[in-house]
Amino acid sequence: MTPEPAPEFGEREAGLLAAARAAFVEKGFDGASMQDLARSAGMSAGNFYRYFPSKAAIVEAMVARDLAAVEDEFRLIAASPRPIATLRTLLRKRMEERCGGEETLWAEITAAAARKPEVAAILARMEDGIVRRLARVMGLAVGGLSEDEALHRFGTPARLVYVIMHGAMSSHLLRDSQDTALAEHLLRTIERIMLEACSGEVEG
Repeated sequence: MTPEPAPEFGEREAGLLAAARAAFVEKGFDGASMQDLARSAGMSAGNFYRYFPSKAAIVEAMVARDLAAVEDEFRLIAASPRPIATLRTLLRKRMEERCGGEETLWAEITAAAARKPEVAAILARMEDGIVRRLARVMGLAVGGLSEDEALHRFGTPARLVYVIMHGAMSSHLLRDSQDTALAEHLLRTIERIMLEACSGEVEG
């Protein structure tokens, strides 16, 4: 018997992840069964399992796609003469374009991480990846630092910025356009933390 080919990832995977996101927002991470996720994607449970054998695998794929988008943004930052200002611009754009329900999704996943070690490990890798990139931005701002040197020097302020960003993206407070002033205050706070770290006023 000829074995079935492995599923191809790309647009199809993106569609499945979008369907899974919607199901998690509607039913919650624990409330959405694999059958619910398959039904949301419009396919049989058996076929869905070929793409994602578990909910943890879905979270891992979501994180991988999000980190790929982040990496694209950090390439723009690396090419900028003002990396911290460029980061602020890109963060503002992310806040403006944030999909409805995204804060609910990540709040659900974060809560699940407290109960499921495999999900916690995935989120920890995401945090480490973003913190490393934020430290790299500060390394670019001062110049002459390798990625590891930037992480050693700016790891603490980078992690603080991540905590602020994660909290903002997970909050319902920034959902409405009326919250522009709050978003701008958050962005100024992030920029100030990074600039002070680069000037040596905050030890990394």
